[in-house]
Amino acid sequence: MVTLEERPCPICKTSEHSVVFRQSTYDESRWTQASFSSRKVPEYMHFRFLTCGACGLTYGSPVASAESASQAYHWASFEATAESADAARTYAGYLRKQDFEPGSALDIGCADGAFLRELRRLGFHQVVGVEPSEAPVRVAAGDVRPLIRQEMFDGARFAENSFDLVTCFQTIEHVYEPRALLEDIFRILKPGGKVFLIGHDLGAFSARVMGQKSPIFDIEHVQLFNPRSVRFLLARTGFRAVNVFPILNAYALTYWVKLFPLPVRVKSTLLAWFERPPLRALGAVRIPVPAGNMAIFGTK
Repeated sequence: MVTLEERPCPICKTSEHSVVFRQSTYDESRWTQASFSSRKVPEYMHFRFLTCGACGLTYGSPVASAESASQAYHWASFEATAESADAARTYAGYLRKQDFEPGSALDIGCADGAFLRELRRLGFHQVVGVEPSEAPVRVAAGDVRPLIRQEMFDGARFAENSFDLVTCFQTIEHVYEPRALLEDIFRILKPGGKVFLIGHDLGAFSARVMGQKSPIFDIEHVQLFNPRSVRFLLARTGFRAVNVFPILNAYALTYWVKLFPLPVRVKSTLLAWFERPPLRALGAVRIPVPAGNMAIFGTK
């Protein structure tokens, strides 16, 4: 049973808003273990969305309570090992272009730890991951599994000024209190340390064209950012030198087919074709796409 809660804007705590999607499409009878899993086939369920008049954040209200979401993430399934590795390589490429000295790093919402391996390749000597779901940790490779703490992120469990880098990919939309998360990250970063986030951009072309058929409108996402609102969040939590820019994501063709809002029968047929030997190689080709995601860097 999922408990729903009304809430104000989770950044500035005001109730001044405009309505984006008045009607929730959430249907509890359609809830499965995949509903809160990463890189799932879109279910096209979302809560009511509002846009804050003060900071521009679009947020859900009512949404699943923090306790309900925590339980859902704990038991969520995981079938995205290949996509996790693809994303890790992409994000490492963007990090490599930044001016940084490799040292200690924390990855929040690390799934199966694919990015932890990339951090080691970049020269980080102290690497830690935090992941609330059992399933991805269970299938993590042997070299990164000992680096993962299987729990919800709690900033109080880390000392002040502990890390040179904190990363958090495709997770800022999921947390019930994003401002509290960024305050925790700021506290545990060393002076001069960097936060590196990847998030969905609500203002991106793909989101505007697909509307409610965009996979970013989902019951996992209790808020959605654009460059204005994410800059507001980082500035409000103390970060400077904030840099926000669009990125390309490179995934296999079959994954893009899963995400695209095609009729169920058409999508099922295409995916079945790509499972056959003659087309399997084509389905595995990684294609860079401007999928409406943005990189966010900030400095303490």
